[in-house]
Amino acid sequence: MVVFTLQELGWQTHFEQQVSAEQTRTLIHARVCAHFGSQVVFLTERGEITVPASIVQLKAFDLHANIAVGDWLLLDPQDYRAEFWLQRKTMLARKAAGEKVKPQIIAANFDSAFIVSSCNQEFNLSRLERYLALVLESEATPVVVLTKADLCDNPGELRRAAEKLHPGLIVETLDARDENQTAVLEDWCGNGKTICLLGSSGVGKSTLANALGGHDIQTQGIREQDAKGRHTTTTRSMHRLKAGGWLIDNPGMRELQLPACESGLNELFDDVVQLATQCRFRNCSHRGDAGCALEAAVAAGDLEQRRLVNYLKLLSEQARNATSLAERREQERKTGQFYKSVIQEKKNRRNQ
Repeated sequence: MVVFTLQELGWQTHFEQQVSAEQTRTLIHARVCAHFGSQVVFLTERGEITVPASIVQLKAFDLHANIAVGDWLLLDPQDYRAEFWLQRKTMLARKAAGEKVKPQIIAANFDSAFIVSSCNQEFNLSRLERYLALVLESEATPVVVLTKADLCDNPGELRRAAEKLHPGLIVETLDARDENQTAVLEDWCGNGKTICLLGSSGVGKSTLANALGGHDIQTQGIREQDAKGRHTTTTRSMHRLKAGGWLIDNPGMRELQLPACESGLNELFDDVVQLATQCRFRNCSHRGDAGCALEAAVAAGDLEQRRLVNYLKLLSEQARNATSLAERREQERKTGQFYKSVIQEKKNRRNQ
């Protein structure tokens, strides 16, 4: 059995500050490695532990929260029941797929995120902006990785286009099958560091993960007629990397709606936000209003029309979903209070 120290598993000062000396002495510090519905796999200083999910989800935890790969918990050493759920350092979430508005946690406690796209028809600046908004909201470091550079006549042109999306954004172009090229990513993969891997199906995520040491993650090709990918990874899981860090692999996401993500959008589109302060009217809709500074910037060639359209689309989407999520959480809170009152009333009756 392979055993790791807490530091090798990604334990940091952020988590240490939440734990008392008594908890350190009596409880197991465990990190979620995989979640298979009915079972949760943990990595600890004692080795790997698999426990039923039913004893992990404590009633004391937030009603709308869910255990995510990368989470740190403190477990009872006798039955492995979760006693404490440590506050996350970073968290990536999206609106869950489907009509109902509810959050889906993608990963937790990662240091940086590799946003993977490929140098073919799949390359899409607006899609990259979606991923970037989520990663910036999480406060992790985004790194755009453009794979399949061998399939493109001018990958440098795509890299420069992606770099313009956010000041200081790191963009790498490479062939994930070439270890010499993937070596440029090792600075983010060192001992104790955690990477979250994001991107659509078929862009080369699994090939990249294997190149970094992701333990033979299954790969599949893309359909030649439309360059669309097939789903390979079907569950979220954490894998040890050759450089000593950890990689959280995720299924390809064809639907990626933003949850409450206003700060991430504001950071990503800071240039647009600053320009908007120059609009004649404070409540300018930026859609044909008189004195709109954004539309004037587009006309002057200072702002790309695509970028403005995507900003307005994403801002509206996250605002709509944020409102619905807030309403859902308020309803859950009231439901929880009702259940507690019913239970307390039954207890009072038994004691009479």
